[in-house]
Amino acid sequence: MTSDERANTLIPVPAHRREALGIGFCFSLVQFLHPRTDAAAAESAASDTCEYTAAPSGLSYCDKAIGTGPQPAKGQRIKAHYIGRLPDGKVFDSSYNRGKPLTFRVGVGEVIKGWDDGILGGKRKLKIPPALGYGMRGAGCKGGSCIIPPDSVIFFDVEFVGKA
Repeated sequence: MTSDERANTLIPVPAHRREALGIGFCFSLVQFLHPRTDAAAAESAASDTCEYTAAPSGLSYCDKAIGTGPQPAKGQRIKAHYIGRLPDGKVFDSSYNRGKPLTFRVGVGEVIKGWDDGILGGKRKLKIPPALGYGMRGAGCKGGSCIIPPDSVIFFDVEFVGKA
């Protein structure tokens, strides 16, 4: 390597902790001000013309694509993708964003009651009343605010992926 090449070569310089935190803060601020749109969330919101059927429990559902296999049995481990929304349409959680479906056992209380009652197979929209969701306590509460406010009706688009 010639002296001119060495002069034009970039040498990595370790960032100081304060600089690294500042860079991280800037990226976080940009993501907050300009959040990425989840393609699955956008598609699901656009196709929200769904007529819900009310179950005796208070759960309402709308089948978008009916599964062809057997219905998951109580206690069976399954995988499901989902998008969770508040009544105003704000997405509070999405397995699609993480790139990994949720794995749980059906009907044994590992998820909220509305999921245990509403997961069948295929693709489905769920409208879950507070009694079958997070109830009076809400979810993700810190310092007086909650990601899911107490007594909220919550909406999920769920896609049964298969047995785990």
